[in-house]
This record gives sequence, C-alpha cells and structure tokens, in this order.
Amino acid sequence: MKRLLILLAFIAAPAVAAPPMPDQINLDIGTPPVIVVKHALAQRYSRLVRFYDAGVMGIDINGMVQIRDYSKLNNLTLRQTAEKLVDQENPDRNSLVYAIAEAHGGKEAIPVVRPLLVKRWREQVKSGWWLQDENGNWVQKP
Repeated sequence: MKRLLILLAFIAAPAVAAPPMPDQINLDIGTPPVIVVKHALAQRYSRLVRFYDAGVMGIDINGMVQIRDYSKLNNLTLRQTAEKLVDQENPDRNSLVYAIAEAHGGKEAIPVVRPLLVKRWREQVKSGWWLQDENGNWVQKP
C-alpha cells in the first residue's frame, strides 16, 4: 500500500520542465503580452533619449535604466520627469522578461531570458551613452 501511495504521489506531482537553452529563445516573439510591453517601451523611448544624450541616465549592469547624474537635473520638474520615466521603464523591462519567458514555457525560462535581454539592451546603447560596468562604475560607450 505504501508503494502505491508513493507511486500515486509521484504521478500526481507536476513535472518541472527544464528551462530552454539560450539558442531556443526568440526575443522577438510576437505574443500579445510581448507586443503590449514592447509598444509601451517604444512609446517611452523618445522621452528617454534626451536624458541618455545628456548623460543623465544610463543602463546599469542588470539592463535597467538608472539616473546616474542628478546634478544635471537642475530643476524639480526635470528631476520628477526623469524619475517617473525610470519608474515606468524598469517595471516594463521586467514585464518583457516575464512575457518572453511565459512564451517559452513559463517562469523556468526567466533565468535564460533575462541575460539575453540585458545583453541586447546593453548592445543597443548608442555611442556616447552611459553603461555601468561589473564594478558599478559608469563608462561611456565608445
């Protein structure tokens, strides 16, 4: 009887899928959740560019947007605008990770999807914009 219960418990347990390999991930997949998040990111991009160009913001080691130079935000309105953009952008970047992972099997894919997106975001930084290195220092992309 004990063996039967163990067997039934094993059969009833949900199978944990192995995460996909990086070469199995399509970062450009077009599922509705991915499209919605990418649209939000694209709509915000034009407002972020001026802060990137001015050196106010950069992309940190985790692919998130950070304000790196508050001294260039010389009035309250500008500072609030920059902070609001960061507060909107980073959750959407995380949402994109989750949406792509969901399209590739669920939360098990997050550890594979996140580094791929971080790499893409850091590669998309234009020359002269700021990136954070592994030591936490800010460097301009050549």
